[in-house]
Amino acid sequence: MIFVAAGTRDGRELAGYILGHGYEVTASVVSQYGQELLRAYKGIKVNDQPLDEAGMVEYFQANGVKCFVDASHPYAANISTNAMKACAQVGVPYIRFERDTCRLEYHKAYYVNNYEEAAQKAGELGKNVFLTTGSRSLPIFAHSDALADKRIVCRILPEPEVIQEARGLGFTPDNIIAMQGPFSKELNKELFIKYEADVVVTKNSGKLGGADTKFAAVKELNLPLVVIDRPKVDYTNVTDSFEGVLEFIWKKEKEFQRE
Repeated sequence: MIFVAAGTRDGRELAGYILGHGYEVTASVVSQYGQELLRAYKGIKVNDQPLDEAGMVEYFQANGVKCFVDASHPYAANISTNAMKACAQVGVPYIRFERDTCRLEYHKAYYVNNYEEAAQKAGELGKNVFLTTGSRSLPIFAHSDALADKRIVCRILPEPEVIQEARGLGFTPDNIIAMQGPFSKELNKELFIKYEADVVVTKNSGKLGGADTKFAAVKELNLPLVVIDRPKVDYTNVTDSFEGVLEFIWKKEKEFQRE
């Protein structure tokens, strides 16, 4: 069985791609929405329980996992780190699928290492801060001293629990945009204008994550952009293509057959 950490759109598509090549696949997602999207792939199994390192070891041994495909979000470094450690413990091959990045050559692009630095830089650049970093980082921005006197607008998924979390952190309805991407350059521009953004904060999630259209929109509007760089992770094996993942699985399968 091939285990795929599939909490992203490309992760789900990759799980379906592997399934379509005749492998038994379990896709791991924790959100209800992610589980619903996986139903499009007939025959795929779903793990909906969060797994730490110990949990992965137990799961791999109990379910006969032959390969771990890490298609988790580029900013979910803890998942990748735990997976590599668990795979090393039980001898399960590990391969990382890493989506592309979008580097922006722009004099108003400010690259930072984490959310705390992003909050600090955004506070220096304007009064109206527009967040496109997802819901998990909201507490950092909501509690940042650098943003205490700023208006913070967040764009998040239209899921009840996500909206409830934002409200609990003090975001009022007029500062919450609950929408599902992807967003075109034109829609990004209209939203930045409507909410009078002085500065936009984003992650470098690549073209698939909509970074390219955000980058294009801020450039046309001449807005400062704070970009949170991806965590630095030393992956044991990595590829940027579905074909590369399938080739890795095939090679490991051949190795097991020779043993």
